[in-house]
Amino acid sequence: MKPMNNKIDIEDLRESEYRPLGPLIKCNFLPLEFLDCEEPTDFKGNKTARDEAGHGCWKYGSYRYEDVERTKTICSVLPDIECHGNRTFLQDGVPCIKYGGYYFLTTLLYSILLGFLGMDRFSLGQTGTAVGKLLTVGGIGIWWIVDVILLVNNNLLPEDGSSWEKYK
Repeated sequence: MKPMNNKIDIEDLRESEYRPLGPLIKCNFLPLEFLDCEEPTDFKGNKTARDEAGHGCWKYGSYRYEDVERTKTICSVLPDIECHGNRTFLQDGVPCIKYGGYYFLTTLLYSILLGFLGMDRFSLGQTGTAVGKLLTVGGIGIWWIVDVILLVNNNLLPEDGSSWEKYK
């Protein structure tokens, strides 16, 4: 029998049965800010492989955030966070969004100021069309204007399928 004292042993609480009114919450209830999650598995457009695996992303991003695919991934609780249960678990509801360092405002400025030289397409990783735009001087101005409109309407996106970065 353990000696009685007023100190609460966190390890004893973690290994015991979960008490909803106790000081610890379940580890899998923690918000994403307290977790270190792995990147979701990228199936690169192969929906069948994703369905067979039961997790991972077959497409990234979407026009609306509500339409973004969500998946499961392995998460671990950060070292100094106390919680009840396994500290590594499969977290559901992780959005399939990846960021590649592309900023919308920067690309829009490139498109408006240097779009006739294909700078907007170069900055998005679309080298082939950028060279064509450069050699035709923005399609004699028409391609330049069309690209500005496409960019504003969110139809001109980074080549790797990543989402726009947020400014901090």
